[in-house]
Amino acid sequence: MPKKYIVQLAEPERAYLRTLIGQGVAPARTLTHARILLKADQSEAGPSWKDAMIADALEVHPTTVAAVRQTYVMAGLEAALTRKTPDRQYRRKLDGEQEAQLIALACSAPPDGHARWTLRLLADHLVRLEVVDTISYETVRQTFKQTT
Repeated sequence: MPKKYIVQLAEPERAYLRTLIGQGVAPARTLTHARILLKADQSEAGPSWKDAMIADALEVHPTTVAAVRQTYVMAGLEAALTRKTPDRQYRRKLDGEQEAQLIALACSAPPDGHARWTLRLLADHLVRLEVVDTISYETVRQTFKQTT
């Protein structure tokens, strides 16, 4: 069965990929994808390796090789080299006022019987104080991580 997505690199693209690999300062995934594209190149100057050969040589799955080829043909060189940003956006669990209450609570004295506030204690107290209906300790952790 013939390949559906055929990589044919132009000379400037080939030179860019070789420079990228030669410098070796890009993320490992980017360098691997650059090597895949160079090996899969079916233009006159390219080696035209088969997917299985590329996968064996670079120690990646053949599906990865096929996906990189497809991305290059469909979306271009930069898309094939860089990681796609997530499409999903998450709504914040706490607004600014609720975050302020959480920080004020964390700065206050811990409850009796406890030497310090834990993430679970903070989450439980926020619910008890009716700042929020429900909240996980992980949300409390992430809030502190972003406000530090």
